[in-house]
Amino acid sequence: MASSIGYKLSGAIRRTITPPVPTAKLWAARYAPTPARPLLDMSQGAPGHPPHPILRDAIARTTHEPSSHAYAPVTGLPALRGALADEMKSVYGSETNVGPEDIAVTAGANLAFFAAVMTLAQKGDEVILPVPWYFNHYMTLTMLGIAAVPLQTLPSTGFLPSPKECEHLISPRTRAIVLVSPNNPTGAVYPPSLIASFAALARRRNVALILDETYRDFAPSPPHTLFASASASSPHNSVHADSLPSDWNWRSYLLHIFSFSKAYAIPGARLGALVGPPPFLHEAAKALDTIQIGAPRAIQAALASPVSSSGSETVLAALRTSLADQRASLEARHATFARSLPASWAIGAQGGYFAFVRHPFEGVDASTVCERLARECGVVSMPAAWFVPEADLEGTSGDKGRGQDEADKAGSWDRWIRFSVANVEDAQVRDACARLGEAEGRFEWRH
Repeated sequence: MASSIGYKLSGAIRRTITPPVPTAKLWAARYAPTPARPLLDMSQGAPGHPPHPILRDAIARTTHEPSSHAYAPVTGLPALRGALADEMKSVYGSETNVGPEDIAVTAGANLAFFAAVMTLAQKGDEVILPVPWYFNHYMTLTMLGIAAVPLQTLPSTGFLPSPKECEHLISPRTRAIVLVSPNNPTGAVYPPSLIASFAALARRRNVALILDETYRDFAPSPPHTLFASASASSPHNSVHADSLPSDWNWRSYLLHIFSFSKAYAIPGARLGALVGPPPFLHEAAKALDTIQIGAPRAIQAALASPVSSSGSETVLAALRTSLADQRASLEARHATFARSLPASWAIGAQGGYFAFVRHPFEGVDASTVCERLARECGVVSMPAAWFVPEADLEGTSGDKGRGQDEADKAGSWDRWIRFSVANVEDAQVRDACARLGEAEGRFEWRH
């Protein structure tokens, strides 16, 4: 029953875009699956498997402990913060200079980003986001009254952002540069040298570098060496020697965001981390106490708990082999997707959970293509329009009639689609690609 609201709503919230995932789910609901042709959901970046048995057992144990249902400390259980600091050494190298005091546990990576931005910036300030961007990052900035400054990326460079172009966008109001690697939505994996170049830029211009590495465990390791102590810098360390000063100190400019949801297959548990220097976390704790009080305690206790009563190895440490297996599996699935994709569909970048693909239909926007793929073919995906500024889409549907140089510029996003390979099996990837080929004959559009 429709009703009107007799009070005013926040202008910032009303200016914030509507989350797009439910639209993809609505398209999917209109498909009529059969046993032979089930729905293939390649839209949302969600794990396609349950948590490892070791973690499920630990969750069962800690859930029965009365202490697991009390408030957790605002910045997280000390045991988990210590375990994550140890885990970061296994990911970024033994010279990683991160301790428990540099870590705050949050109720998901989105909340970590929200708290970081609240601590850094206020209404009227600016934050630079590479385009295409993760829509929740853009939504956060909009509702806080902070301007999202687009840093365009191009298919010709594999959607890698340019530090040179970024520097031109920095103004007196700039408070941070945001990078996501492996990227959501493009899947592009930023080379360590590129990340180091952005870190050097942040230092040179006295702004924060927010590095969201939600998908780091599904890319080659180490992702970068920014966490190495200054003493570890040496001429044979090419990242430090080529791109950063020898006295680089990550605590002065870097903020790191991590999610437990993907690597440990617990998106419903809502657990993430914000890594930064203690003085920053002291201020960020004000935001965390207000918007979360404390992240869920039982899952924190489970990850930090010993695997067995007779040993000291934590569940987090015990799952390292599982993470390596997941990465190998995803790499193989990406290869299957690339081999199986019809030749007229072009991959612009892929990695982590995602592949960013250019559809073959001339003059047809990707939103229309995605809707028909879901409703008629049972393949659910997301158009690039959901990840770019609205101004980039105006008058550019399908980039019809554009030359290659023009089609490579921002404004041709309506030919691009994001596919997630994380929550489908290899056989389903091949099936999905076969259906994309069928769509070329089924749909009446020119290609």
